[in-house]
Amino acid sequence: MKSQLSRLIVIVGLFLAGCTQGPEYHPYSASDLAVPEQYVGGNEGIPTADISEWWSLFNDPVLAELINTALSENLDIAQSATVVVQAREALIQSGAAQLPAIGISSSSGRNFYSEAPDSWSFSRSIDASWSADIFGGLKRSRQAALASFQAAGYSLANARTLIAAELARNYVTVRSFEERLRIAEDSIRNQDSNFQIAKWRAQAGLVSSVDVEQASAQRAQTAAIIPLLEQSEAAARYRLAVLTGQAPGAVDSLLGDDGRLPTIPDFIARGAPANILRQRPDILASERDLASATALIGVAQAQLYPALTLTGNIGSTSSEFGNITDILTGGLFASIAQSIFDAGSRRSVVRSQQAAADGAFAAYRSTILTALEEVENAIIARRTAEARISAFSDQSRSASNAAILARYNYRAGLIDFQRLLESERSLLSANDSLAVARADQLTSAIQLYLALGGGWQPVPQKTDNEEASK
Repeated sequence: MKSQLSRLIVIVGLFLAGCTQGPEYHPYSASDLAVPEQYVGGNEGIPTADISEWWSLFNDPVLAELINTALSENLDIAQSATVVVQAREALIQSGAAQLPAIGISSSSGRNFYSEAPDSWSFSRSIDASWSADIFGGLKRSRQAALASFQAAGYSLANARTLIAAELARNYVTVRSFEERLRIAEDSIRNQDSNFQIAKWRAQAGLVSSVDVEQASAQRAQTAAIIPLLEQSEAAARYRLAVLTGQAPGAVDSLLGDDGRLPTIPDFIARGAPANILRQRPDILASERDLASATALIGVAQAQLYPALTLTGNIGSTSSEFGNITDILTGGLFASIAQSIFDAGSRRSVVRSQQAAADGAFAAYRSTILTALEEVENAIIARRTAEARISAFSDQSRSASNAAILARYNYRAGLIDFQRLLESERSLLSANDSLAVARADQLTSAIQLYLALGGGWQPVPQKTDNEEASK
């Protein structure tokens, strides 16, 4: 009986490869997806540049520590990790469905008779069943589960890259507001000095009290900026704490009160646009979703054909426990089931799954186009920030010199207070705009690293076809 079962399994297995339903999935190339050969903003650097830990290039130990903490403690990442666990268990379940199911049972009982002695009965049985995957439905199901597991892994990697970038942006925000606060406080100190000078000149009868009131109004206007800056700086600090899996305020001691903006790398390697197909985890996840949806077409098509199930059992029954193995009985059965009429339900499922695969392909291409757009936007944002920094630096130097001259000339009575007010406002505006532009430059660099797929280490994975061929 065992030899017959083995031969039957081998014979059925010969049909599996040739009868597998559904299209065979093959990854698309960059040319298939119409990915351009270079960015509009130009290609820079070599495609093998390591940006897996791009934050280390900013030479800021506090930033590096915060990101490393977030990658291990962030709760959004923890949620994504549970999805990977669920996908792995689904993969295990799909693999188990391809193997025979075996069960064992034992029973005992005592029979009572009115005119005969009581007797015992003992029985044992081993039952097995196996669904022959003649049309590849189980094979495709495992391919789909494997692709979904890989997609979950890439989605987890994408969550890590997003959290690292969000934390870095908020860190830059904190340091930027600290810098802007220092600029506002320096401006108030200058305005306090101007107020005293205007007051002394008014007391000496050299100017009217209008100068004093204007000086007071200017100081109050600048002082009103500080609470708003402090509020925004505090909100960014609290966000940093939450991103690291802690309550607001938990990272304040690490941040300190006198931090500076990180140094920005002078050069960011971009490589060719085709590199993002393997560097960006969201694109890889979308591609694996497409592979899963394609495999599910085969699962649906296999349901249109007959299902072959083999079952067998070996059992024994005895009135004495010690003799339970003396007599063995067994059986081997095969059953074929085929739907005759279902009002087109199964074929509708096939068409629905084909539409789902078309949608997954559209989503895949959309993800690629969005990624290319993000790279281009980050490139132009960085260039714009650099141009603004250059212009605001010139403005800041000129405004600083003008303010110094205006203070001297006002003390000497050579200009009126209105001219001094204008120079002070120009200086405050130039310095504040320069600080914003520097923060924007850092933010654009962070966005460029994120758009290029930085923040994780790509690990080669087997495709669904390679895994299913085992």
